[in-house]
Amino acid sequence: MRLELKVAMQVLAVSTALAACGKPEAQVEVAASVLVVQPDGGPQSTSSAYAGDIRAREESALSFRIGGALVKRLVDAGDRVRRGQVLAELDPGDAGLQAAAAQAEMVRLGGDLERYRTLVAQKLVSQSAFDAQQAAYRAARAQYQLTRNQSAYTRLVAPRDGVIANRLAEAGQTVAAGQTVYTLAGDAGREVAIALPESRIREIRVGQPVLVELWSAPDVRLPGRIREISPAADPQARTYAARVALDGDAAAQVELGQSARVYMQAPGEAAALGVPLSALQRGSDGKSTALWVVDPKTRRVHLAPVQIGAYAEDMVPVLGGIDAGAWVVAAGGQLLREGQRVAPVDRDNRPVFGPVLEAVPAAAVK
Repeated sequence: MRLELKVAMQVLAVSTALAACGKPEAQVEVAASVLVVQPDGGPQSTSSAYAGDIRAREESALSFRIGGALVKRLVDAGDRVRRGQVLAELDPGDAGLQAAAAQAEMVRLGGDLERYRTLVAQKLVSQSAFDAQQAAYRAARAQYQLTRNQSAYTRLVAPRDGVIANRLAEAGQTVAAGQTVYTLAGDAGREVAIALPESRIREIRVGQPVLVELWSAPDVRLPGRIREISPAADPQARTYAARVALDGDAAAQVELGQSARVYMQAPGEAAALGVPLSALQRGSDGKSTALWVVDPKTRRVHLAPVQIGAYAEDMVPVLGGIDAGAWVVAAGGQLLREGQRVAPVDRDNRPVFGPVLEAVPAAAVK
């Protein structure tokens, strides 16, 4: 009996020693599964989109001031030109002949005027006859200056630096005075020409920010603003012509003639971010409104205070406090705590940030 008691006491001592030497089992933190969504709306959403094309802010229809046969076309569509550069020339023959004839007439009347001046001094002609001769000479001189200017009008020059956007006449063609030969796109900025429907014209204002997306670059949206809106509607289409300005770096990323879409936000709360009603939580003070937002890197949540608008049927507009790229807990947030690790899933119960990580020791959580 004593031996059994001694053995039992030894076993108990060994067990106690082993228990004292061993380490307690580490507690693990289990990630809570939560449904997450990104807010609807915001700067990247659109209430409406309008098709347009890239234009120059300054577009000039270039034409000769006189008519004639086009004998030289020195530039083509797409060519860059400088101010004062000669773009095309008319046949100078007729204009030169008219200038020569006007000059001859002016010289003849000038000679007659000198003779009349001598005769009037000698009282051989009346003063009124001399005045009439002087008026005729002045008219001939003015006609000569006009025809000389018209002779210079046989050369078409660029009024500013820019790019030839369009060519509408060919060498050998006879053009009329004022007939467009080239369209010059100036270098002073790029714009998008769009047409606004009559139903939206009161909602859109000059200076309103917009986003411009090129058909050739659908994933890039460039900032712009409404520069002008026509005060009158097109009588056939019943739309209002408008121009969207692209300044600075945005203007340098587009080319003339490219197709584009212009996206405009709805005014007021319609343009705000929207989250499900189930995502709303009470703030840390118990009075304000907040949302649980997930950090994609750590997969931990923090309570973000937000400002909200009027409740809708199943959504609520968020006027401030989060951005459009935030991941918001839409369901399962009522049992969360600040800094808790979560396993975000979408509405199809798929992990949002890839495979769910294994549980980690709670002691390792900072």
